[in-house]
Amino acid sequence: MGLVKPALLLVDLQADYLAARALQPIAEAVVARAAQLLSACRAAQVPVIHIWTTIHREDDRRLPHWRREDRWQCVAGTSGHEPPEQLAPHAGEAIVHKSGFNAFGGSALSEVLRRLDRDAVILAGVHLHTCVRLAAMECLERGFGVRIAEDAVASNDPIHAAATRRWLAARCVEFAPARAITASLAGVVESFVHRSPRRTAEIVFEVPRASAAEIAFETATACDAWKRWRRSAPDLRRTILRTVADRLEAAAPELARQMALEIGKPIAHGFEEVRRGAANVRDVARRAAAFSFEKAESGGAVHHRPLGVVGLISPWNNPVAIPVGKIAPALAYGNTVVWKPAPAAKRIAEAVLKLLREAGVPNDAVRLVIGDHNTAQELASHDGVDAVTLTGSLAAGYAMEEICARRMIPLQAELGGNNAAIVWKDADLAHAAKQVAWGAFGFAGQRCTANRRAIVQAGRFEEFLSELRTAGQQLVWGDPLGEATDIGPVINIAKRDETFELIARVGGEVLHGAVAGERWVKEGAYVQPAIVRCDEPAQAIVQEETMSPILVLQPAKDFEHALALCNGTRYGLAAALFTNDADLQVRFLEEARAGILKINSSTAGADISLPFGGWKASGVGPPEHGDADALFYNRMQAVYRADG
Repeated sequence: MGLVKPALLLVDLQADYLAARALQPIAEAVVARAAQLLSACRAAQVPVIHIWTTIHREDDRRLPHWRREDRWQCVAGTSGHEPPEQLAPHAGEAIVHKSGFNAFGGSALSEVLRRLDRDAVILAGVHLHTCVRLAAMECLERGFGVRIAEDAVASNDPIHAAATRRWLAARCVEFAPARAITASLAGVVESFVHRSPRRTAEIVFEVPRASAAEIAFETATACDAWKRWRRSAPDLRRTILRTVADRLEAAAPELARQMALEIGKPIAHGFEEVRRGAANVRDVARRAAAFSFEKAESGGAVHHRPLGVVGLISPWNNPVAIPVGKIAPALAYGNTVVWKPAPAAKRIAEAVLKLLREAGVPNDAVRLVIGDHNTAQELASHDGVDAVTLTGSLAAGYAMEEICARRMIPLQAELGGNNAAIVWKDADLAHAAKQVAWGAFGFAGQRCTANRRAIVQAGRFEEFLSELRTAGQQLVWGDPLGEATDIGPVINIAKRDETFELIARVGGEVLHGAVAGERWVKEGAYVQPAIVRCDEPAQAIVQEETMSPILVLQPAKDFEHALALCNGTRYGLAAALFTNDADLQVRFLEEARAGILKINSSTAGADISLPFGGWKASGVGPPEHGDADALFYNRMQAVYRADG
């Protein structure tokens, strides 16, 4: 959408709304993105309109549910009515007041837009599912182009917000990151390209976006293939998978180098990933050989039948092991696949697909569509897709939950983690520090199982911190092509800058200062590993998954406190305990609320023979791997016979 004469509408970015419980994304992130957008609009002389809910006690016009709940929010003259300082109006900027959902409820906003002679609006604010949505709809009715800064809007009802986003996008409302909107105001159209994390000036490749027709074609192709593949001999499928595993192992050096060049993954980590992927494929074939597709029971029989076409959405950080860990069981149990990899993993996905076909996987059994998160949602929404398996962000999980629930199809989703390691007073602190540092900083913290937090018995906090500094400095920070490198760059410039801002805001202690000024650091998306102490568990740095080389340290006064801190985020993927106390180990295994628990080792990493899945906001549906694969990739049927 060409924003010829836009105005920026900031909707309900007020303290009371921003304090809403379970706001997604968190208020801090939304305010930061909205502030960047506001600054850019002011620099480009784009008019700014502040839309505020304003309640007066002497003239009660609250909405009915506020009255029912005796809720007084956004009351004029209170701190809750005000926006954060960085979003405060400047002189001459319009402020439009409302008492309900609709910013156009009176004539003020229409008159301001008419006076400013605008033909488009940019929207940011809360809540996407109500007031922002209504503002967008009213603007559409009045003939305005509408663009919403997708990372500068939030909601405390994220499933409703996901439905709203899909609904508005289908009605010509454009969603884009604040960064892209800011660039467009300066006359720069961001191309959909992937740059080298090692040298960000280099464009590695362009990323096309699959059209609706392409998605429909690939899905129909996979559907036709499924009619044949589901009837193929299970022995043939397993033979093909074993060949896939052999070819993966043979291709490990080449694929590891490609990962180092294209996503900045240290080459040793990439090599290990490919070998783990091959082992996973072999494990799938072994388990499928022992699986009973039909089983007799006293009352009849139980049949296991494949789902059909599985929509696979994979991330960039494990671009080989994660997709092959989903493709292998899908094929083993008689399904076909349409695969949408993350944009940064485009060429790696193409290399893996070529390998699959050379190993004997039929061309039409695994199909590839390329694009962004919108492409993923279009794929999941297609009638030809019978189930979805996703590894991605929490926001992606909410979007997929809404789509799959609406279509009533199975969803398996691994949605990241904010993983804690408890380091107790009897632990070997040097060992714990090496494990935690490796888990936190290896691959620049870009693993869903990375050690994001370390909860340390207060009496040994300073001693552990000293060991941690030493362990972190011993990890090699450098070019991902280096055989000894542990910590490479983050995925892109945006992630680098976001991490810089976060460390500056929270005051982290950075490591590897001796090499931070070298040329190779400045040329790439490199971020120094950082250690942050935070005693306040409600802080965003504690609560959110950063996917960066940042480790948060939290002191605990006793073991009950430590468990509360460990369980005190919305995530529940992995947790670890460093202690030799058998009683504490038992208590940890009983009370830690995560799908993966470890004793005396880092939260990072997982064995392919065990189920991989999170609790709480870290996962939806059955876990991956091991015996769990058969739970997701099959449906059960009960068969009764009355024919004597």
